[in-house]
Amino acid sequence: MPAQRLAAPSATHLLGTDELGRDLLSRIMMGARYTVAASAGAAALSLLVGVPLGVLAGMRRSWTERAVMGGSDVLMAFPALLLAIALTAAFGASMWIVVLALGIAGIPGFVRVSRVATLRVMSQDYILAARLNKVPGIMVAWRHVLPNILPVVITQIAVAFSMAVLAESGLSFLGFGVQAPFASWGRMLQASQPYLATAPHLALWPALAIALTILACNVAGGHRDQRF
Repeated sequence: MPAQRLAAPSATHLLGTDELGRDLLSRIMMGARYTVAASAGAAALSLLVGVPLGVLAGMRRSWTERAVMGGSDVLMAFPALLLAIALTAAFGASMWIVVLALGIAGIPGFVRVSRVATLRVMSQDYILAARLNKVPGIMVAWRHVLPNILPVVITQIAVAFSMAVLAESGLSFLGFGVQAPFASWGRMLQASQPYLATAPHLALWPALAIALTILACNVAGGHRDQRF
């Protein structure tokens, strides 16, 4: 017997069913795979590009710093939404376009926190000793700078991931993310619009999943920050 459409939560379907009779719990779990994967990919891209540039800017107080920070300012001038629209127009809508757009948009955050943390480390006596001993810059960065800025970077990862979850959900809601029949939390919110009055649980569960994920990231990031 086919599942009832727009069914309320019950013992058979714990979160109810959607407009096509699909189990919402299964859809939430499927959506988590895409939303979390896209957000993690975007945060990883921002991390891998932003941290090296931030460390470089903090260690090289010259035209290098001005170039890196100037590029960071340029990136901050382009909202992730506009960047996603431009990339979608050029390459088509997909999860990878969302990852690329959000990853690029998140780079300035890592650049700035890494640079500030690096400047603090570079003022320490052991950095001066390493320079007097003519330790190569790459070794100073690897052995002394990166380990000491790690707590700040970890906190920024939590911030970047939570922001990416929210942004990915917004982009998917607007149709720039995962395409049907695949699910993401933002796309589920989009599909629930016509049924807000008759079946509000269609919007409740994906919205709650987004909120709880962001809250968990912020709590984890704050706890890590307090530990260090």
